[in-house]
Amino acid sequence: MPVSLLVVAPHADDETLGCGGLLLREASAGHELHWLLLTSMSTEAGWPEDRVALRTREIEAVHAAYGFASRSELGYAPATLDTVSQAELVGRIGEVIGRVAAEDVYVPWRGDTHSDHRVTFDASCAAAKGFRQPSVRRVLAYETPSETDFGLDPDGTFAPNVFVDIAGHLDRKLEVLSLYDGEIGPHPFPRGPRAVAALADVRGAAAGREHAEAFRLLREVR
Repeated sequence: MPVSLLVVAPHADDETLGCGGLLLREASAGHELHWLLLTSMSTEAGWPEDRVALRTREIEAVHAAYGFASRSELGYAPATLDTVSQAELVGRIGEVIGRVAAEDVYVPWRGDTHSDHRVTFDASCAAAKGFRQPSVRRVLAYETPSETDFGLDPDGTFAPNVFVDIAGHLDRKLEVLSLYDGEIGPHPFPRGPRAVAALADVRGAAAGREHAEAFRLLREVR
Protein backbone atom coordinates (compact mmCIF):
# COMPACT_ATOMS: atom_id res chain seq x y z
CA MET A 1 0.00 0.00 0.00
CA PRO A 2 1.30 3.49 -0.83
CA VAL A 3 2.41 5.52 2.18
CA SER A 4 1.66 9.25 2.54
CA LEU A 5 4.94 10.95 3.45
CA LEU A 6 5.23 14.59 4.51
CA VAL A 7 8.56 16.42 4.71
CA VAL A 8 8.39 19.63 6.74
CA ALA A 9 11.05 22.11 5.61
CA PRO A 10 11.73 25.46 7.28
CA HIS A 11 13.40 26.63 4.06
CA ALA A 12 13.46 25.42 0.48
CA ASP A 13 16.54 23.15 0.13
CA ASP A 14 16.22 21.60 3.60
CA GLU A 15 14.08 18.81 2.14
CA THR A 16 16.80 17.93 -0.36
CA LEU A 17 19.76 18.28 1.97
CA GLY A 18 18.15 16.10 4.63
CA CYS A 19 15.82 13.77 2.74
CA GLY A 20 16.60 13.99 -0.97
CA GLY A 21 17.71 10.39 -1.36
CA LEU A 22 14.83 9.12 0.76
CA LEU A 23 12.32 11.11 -1.28
CA LEU A 24 13.66 9.70 -4.55
CA ARG A 25 13.65 6.17 -3.16
CA GLU A 26 10.09 6.47 -1.82
CA ALA A 27 8.86 8.01 -5.07
CA SER A 28 10.35 5.12 -7.05
CA ALA A 29 8.48 2.72 -4.75
CA GLY A 30 5.17 4.41 -5.58
CA HIS A 31 4.61 6.24 -2.32
CA GLU A 32 2.87 9.62 -2.11
CA LEU A 33 5.13 12.57 -1.29
CA HIS A 34 4.04 15.90 0.19
CA TRP A 35 6.12 19.02 0.87
CA LEU A 36 5.41 21.63 3.53
CA LEU A 37 7.48 24.83 3.30
CA LEU A 38 7.24 27.15 6.27
CA THR A 39 9.15 30.16 4.92
CA SER A 40 9.33 31.91 1.57
CA MET A 41 11.20 34.79 0.02
CA SER A 42 9.04 37.80 -0.81
CA THR A 43 9.47 41.39 -1.89
CA GLU A 44 7.44 42.40 1.18
CA ALA A 45 10.20 40.91 3.35
CA GLY A 46 12.84 42.91 1.48
CA TRP A 47 14.03 40.42 -1.13
CA PRO A 48 14.74 41.76 -4.64
CA GLU A 49 12.07 40.91 -7.18
CA ASP A 50 14.49 38.97 -9.40
CA ARG A 51 15.68 36.85 -6.45
CA VAL A 52 12.09 36.04 -5.48
CA ALA A 53 11.32 35.05 -9.07
CA LEU A 54 14.42 32.83 -9.19
CA ARG A 55 13.49 31.08 -5.96
CA THR A 56 9.96 30.48 -7.27
CA ARG A 57 11.41 28.81 -10.36
CA GLU A 58 13.78 26.73 -8.22
CA ILE A 59 10.92 25.50 -6.02
CA GLU A 60 8.81 24.58 -9.05
CA ALA A 61 11.73 22.66 -10.56
CA VAL A 62 12.41 20.78 -7.32
CA HIS A 63 8.70 19.98 -6.94
CA ALA A 64 8.70 18.45 -10.41
CA ALA A 65 11.95 16.56 -9.80
CA TYR A 66 10.52 14.69 -6.81
CA GLY A 67 7.01 14.38 -8.19
CA PHE A 68 5.38 15.75 -5.05
CA ALA A 69 1.65 15.10 -4.87
CA SER A 70 1.21 18.42 -3.07
CA ARG A 71 3.14 21.44 -1.84
CA SER A 72 1.95 23.76 0.92
CA GLU A 73 3.69 27.08 1.58
CA LEU A 74 2.93 28.95 4.79
CA GLY A 75 4.73 32.08 3.58
CA TYR A 76 6.56 33.25 6.69
CA ALA A 77 9.72 35.29 6.19
CA PRO A 78 12.97 33.37 6.76
CA ALA A 79 14.54 33.75 10.21
CA THR A 80 11.26 34.97 11.75
CA LEU A 81 9.57 31.77 12.91
CA ASP A 82 10.58 32.48 16.50
CA THR A 83 8.36 35.57 16.34
CA VAL A 84 5.26 33.59 15.32
CA SER A 85 2.94 32.19 17.96
CA GLN A 86 3.48 28.47 18.43
CA ALA A 87 -0.27 27.95 18.56
CA GLU A 88 -0.56 29.43 15.07
CA LEU A 89 2.25 27.27 13.70
CA VAL A 90 0.92 24.11 15.32
CA GLY A 91 -2.51 24.77 13.88
CA ARG A 92 -1.29 25.43 10.36
CA ILE A 93 1.11 22.49 10.30
CA GLY A 94 -1.58 20.25 11.75
CA GLU A 95 -4.00 21.31 9.04
CA VAL A 96 -1.55 20.13 6.38
CA ILE A 97 -0.84 16.84 8.17
CA GLY A 98 -4.56 16.15 8.35
CA ARG A 99 -5.28 17.20 4.78
CA VAL A 100 -2.69 14.84 3.28
CA ALA A 101 -3.33 12.13 5.91
CA ALA A 102 0.41 11.95 6.52
CA GLU A 103 1.67 8.64 7.85
CA ASP A 104 5.41 9.40 7.93
CA VAL A 105 6.42 12.93 8.95
CA TYR A 106 10.00 14.19 8.55
CA VAL A 107 11.12 17.26 10.50
CA PRO A 108 14.42 19.12 11.02
CA TRP A 109 16.48 18.35 14.11
CA ARG A 110 15.89 20.45 17.22
CA GLY A 111 19.63 20.85 17.83
CA ASP A 112 20.19 22.70 14.54
CA THR A 113 21.82 26.09 14.86
CA HIS A 114 19.12 27.96 12.89
CA SER A 115 16.22 29.17 15.02
CA ASP A 116 13.74 28.40 12.21
CA HIS A 117 14.73 24.73 12.41
CA ARG A 118 14.28 24.56 16.17
CA VAL A 119 10.87 26.22 16.01
CA THR A 120 9.80 23.94 13.16
CA PHE A 121 10.79 20.86 15.16
CA ASP A 122 8.78 21.92 18.21
CA ALA A 123 5.69 22.98 16.29
CA SER A 124 5.71 19.93 14.01
CA CYS A 125 6.04 17.48 16.90
CA ALA A 126 3.18 19.19 18.71
CA ALA A 127 1.06 19.15 15.55
CA ALA A 128 1.72 15.44 14.98
CA LYS A 129 0.42 14.25 18.36
CA GLY A 130 -1.37 10.96 17.93
CA PHE A 131 -4.66 12.12 19.40
CA ARG A 132 -4.65 15.08 17.00
CA GLN A 133 -3.47 13.24 13.88
CA PRO A 134 -4.34 9.54 14.00
CA SER A 135 -2.93 8.98 10.50
CA VAL A 136 0.64 9.62 11.69
CA ARG A 137 2.52 6.41 12.38
CA ARG A 138 6.11 7.69 12.42
CA VAL A 139 7.87 10.98 13.13
CA LEU A 140 11.55 11.21 12.21
CA ALA A 141 14.10 14.02 12.29
CA TYR A 142 16.54 14.59 9.45
CA GLU A 143 19.94 16.25 9.52
CA THR A 144 20.71 19.37 7.50
CA PRO A 145 24.31 20.04 6.45
CA SER A 146 25.35 23.57 7.54
CA GLU A 147 22.79 23.50 10.38
CA THR A 148 22.89 20.18 12.25
CA ASP A 149 26.67 19.95 12.11
CA PHE A 150 27.07 23.56 13.26
CA GLY A 151 24.86 23.27 16.33
CA LEU A 152 26.96 23.84 19.45
CA ASP A 153 24.52 22.73 22.15
CA PRO A 154 26.12 19.62 23.70
CA ASP A 155 22.65 18.33 24.57
CA GLY A 156 21.48 18.72 20.97
CA THR A 157 23.81 16.24 19.29
CA PHE A 158 22.22 14.39 16.36
CA ALA A 159 22.50 10.66 17.11
CA PRO A 160 20.80 8.82 14.23
CA ASN A 161 19.09 5.49 14.76
CA VAL A 162 17.58 4.99 11.30
CA PHE A 163 19.65 4.73 8.12
CA VAL A 164 18.15 4.68 4.64
CA ASP A 165 20.13 3.14 1.79
CA ILE A 166 20.23 5.69 -1.03
CA ALA A 167 22.52 3.78 -3.38
CA GLY A 168 21.31 4.55 -6.88
CA HIS A 169 19.77 7.84 -5.75
CA LEU A 170 22.74 9.95 -4.59
CA ASP A 171 23.67 11.28 -8.03
CA ARG A 172 20.08 12.36 -8.66
CA LYS A 173 19.91 13.96 -5.20
CA LEU A 174 22.96 16.04 -6.08
CA GLU A 175 21.34 17.01 -9.39
CA VAL A 176 18.23 18.20 -7.56
CA LEU A 177 20.38 20.09 -5.04
CA SER A 178 22.10 21.87 -7.93
CA LEU A 179 18.73 23.43 -8.83
CA TYR A 180 19.24 25.65 -5.77
CA ASP A 181 22.07 27.52 -7.41
CA GLY A 182 22.23 30.27 -4.79
CA GLU A 183 22.38 27.85 -1.85
CA ILE A 184 25.38 25.72 -2.79
CA GLY A 185 29.06 26.47 -3.21
CA PRO A 186 32.47 24.90 -3.88
CA HIS A 187 34.21 22.77 -1.28
CA PRO A 188 34.57 23.22 1.67
CA PHE A 189 31.17 24.95 1.66
CA PRO A 190 28.99 22.61 3.80
CA ARG A 191 26.04 22.56 1.38
CA GLY A 192 28.21 21.88 -1.65
CA PRO A 193 27.89 18.62 -3.60
CA ARG A 194 31.22 17.28 -2.39
CA ALA A 195 30.30 17.76 1.27
CA VAL A 196 26.81 16.31 0.80
CA ALA A 197 28.22 13.27 -1.00
CA ALA A 198 30.84 12.82 1.74
CA LEU A 199 28.13 12.79 4.40
CA ALA A 200 26.28 10.11 2.43
CA ASP A 201 29.49 8.07 2.43
CA VAL A 202 29.93 8.46 6.20
CA ARG A 203 26.32 7.53 6.93
CA GLY A 204 26.59 4.64 4.51
CA ALA A 205 29.67 3.32 6.28
CA ALA A 206 27.82 3.46 9.61
CA ALA A 207 25.03 1.37 8.09
CA GLY A 208 27.14 -1.05 6.07
CA ARG A 209 25.96 0.51 2.81
CA GLU A 210 27.64 2.47 0.05
CA HIS A 211 25.54 5.61 0.58
CA ALA A 212 22.88 6.42 3.17
CA GLU A 213 20.88 9.19 4.78
CA ALA A 214 20.50 9.24 8.55
CA PHE A 215 17.45 10.02 10.67
CA ARG A 216 16.42 10.05 14.30
CA LEU A 217 13.23 8.11 14.95
CA LEU A 218 11.18 10.17 17.40
CA ARG A 219 7.99 8.14 17.54
CA GLU A 220 6.58 5.04 15.87
CA VAL A 221 3.17 3.44 16.18
CA ARG A 222 2.85 -0.13 14.94
